[in-house]
Amino acid sequence: MTTRLPLVIVLTLVFTSIAYAQEATPSPSPAAKPKPAMSRAQSQRAIIATEKKLWEGWKNKDFKAFKANLSADSVLISDQGVADKTTAMKDLESMACEVKSYELSDIKVLFLNSSAAIMTYKATQDATCGGQQAPAAVWASSAYVMRGGKWLGASHQETPVR
Repeated sequence: MTTRLPLVIVLTLVFTSIAYAQEATPSPSPAAKPKPAMSRAQSQRAIIATEKKLWEGWKNKDFKAFKANLSADSVLISDQGVADKTTAMKDLESMACEVKSYELSDIKVLFLNSSAAIMTYKATQDATCGGQQAPAAVWASSAYVMRGGKWLGASHQETPVR
């Protein structure tokens, strides 16, 4: 055993010096930093712009705007009931609407938290759908959620102004 002790000491010193002589392995580069969150003002502008895109899409029968700016689990509430995105898209595409003009006013955006907001406004419109005159003015609310760095419509409802 006495002959092995010097061997163990020498091997320990050799392995220790080899371990200290190695270069440190660089850690993998950190993932790209996430984009900084939008400010409230930026979010408010994005939500209002998205709502206007949806109204323009309705006016111009450009339903791509709805597909791109509504969340997959969005719901639309009307006098017909509650419709999911798929049903609402079919209804929009099959409904014969002629929109001559519209205007949004009294716009307010209420943030529930950093990823959810409710937009309320008054819309005046000159439109017919299925041969019926649409209400000249409605109070509307749209809920928005932040998904994948983009504000998407999650719910929409309108009530005719009396």
